[in-house]
Amino acid sequence: MGKMERLRQQILSGQSDANIAFQALRLYLKSLGFAERIKGDHHIFTHPRVEEIINLQPKGAKAKPYQVKQIRGILVKYRFGVSGHDSL
Repeated sequence: MGKMERLRQQILSGQSDANIAFQALRLYLKSLGFAERIKGDHHIFTHPRVEEIINLQPKGAKAKPYQVKQIRGILVKYRFGVSGHDSL
């Protein structure tokens, strides 16, 4: 199992939202086809087939837990990571 798959499972489990590295989360979203804009410390992610806009800010080297929860909701809603749906 690769790093991205482990990170996906960690996000979906919801057991360690406060322990997800910010840079790893950025790379994961980009690997799913999200485009990133940076304005100050705000990292804004968009995807052509995702209605929501994801706005991330680091908390030290970690992602903020409530933002990880939002990403989990988007992964489930749009079925990212389900075979045949990875890049929508």
